[in-house]
Amino acid sequence: MSRTKKSSNKKEKASLKVQVPGSKSSIERMKYEIANEFGVNLGASASSRENGIVGGEMTKRLIEHGMSKSSSNNKKQSKAKKRSRKKSK
Repeated sequence: MSRTKKSSNKKEKASLKVQVPGSKSSIERMKYEIANEFGVNLGASASSRENGIVGGEMTKRLIEHGMSKSSSNNKKQSKAKKRSRKKSK
């Protein structure tokens, strides 16, 4: 997922758009699933610690997901390189 350039200008910040269609709803769904798993009721009534735990877990899972995708892409690329080397010999 790519991000647009960050800016200190409020007008520019307001114009930042989601780069991946559907990602916003997926992130929201993930947030509430994790909150449910941890027994946290998100919102103003929850402590900042509880809300932070959910956010931290979201970050952890997103990083794990990205790392596993990156790893599987690297494996696919390695296999493709090996196949192309065999064909060229």
